[in-house]
Amino acid sequence: MSKRISVCMATYNGASFIKEQLESILTNLADDDEVIISDDHSTDDTLKIVASFNDPRIKTHLNNPKNKGHIGNFGNAMKKASGAYIFLADQDDVWHPDRIAIVLEALQKNELVVCDCWVTDGKLQIINDSFYGIINAGSGFVKNWVKNTYLGCCMAFHRSIMEKALPFPKNIVSHDTWVGLMGEIYGTTVFIPQKLHYFRRHGTNFSQNDAGDAMSEQKSPYSLMQKIKIRLVLGIEILKRIVKNG
Repeated sequence: MSKRISVCMATYNGASFIKEQLESILTNLADDDEVIISDDHSTDDTLKIVASFNDPRIKTHLNNPKNKGHIGNFGNAMKKASGAYIFLADQDDVWHPDRIAIVLEALQKNELVVCDCWVTDGKLQIINDSFYGIINAGSGFVKNWVKNTYLGCCMAFHRSIMEKALPFPKNIVSHDTWVGLMGEIYGTTVFIPQKLHYFRRHGTNFSQNDAGDAMSEQKSPYSLMQKIKIRLVLGIEILKRIVKNG
């Protein structure tokens, strides 16, 4: 029987923060919802902590073959999801208690919803009051193809969008961008103003999309020519997917 909500999380050596994150997610969920965890063969206590919850809503899968990276790991979690609505979650954030209730309301009129978030340090001290303000977030295919403002951990979408987005192309650099643009093409997207989770930035997490790069203390690893190539490859893959999906 299909679940109402699937929260998809990719984990790798997340023992420092995953207990707090799972606690915040589970308080948002009903008994018939699920948390799908795809683990990329963690070498710390991540899986031991997950198992300690002993909660039937949590379903853990290994990402095989091992160490496929964050894109493959999220893709594996999404493939296992049975929910009508898909929420993406990072292993180290903390959700607001009303996150799902507020986002679900917006999902009744839109196929993909993005919420704002507080940006915090490793101890959850707020260092920026709005992620939207940092990246000039908003809908629009061209806007987000040129410079992505979709952040996966802020996103939720209908199963129909997930089905259009999977499998992820092998040569894209960001699943966030890809899912966001699938939402632009195959539905309506909205960036709601509510801040509904604490986006933790610390020494061991990173992102390879424009939205994540905006908060990085390091410069983008890509040169201008590489960025142009990334956009061209993304455009080609989108065209191929449109043809495939019909």
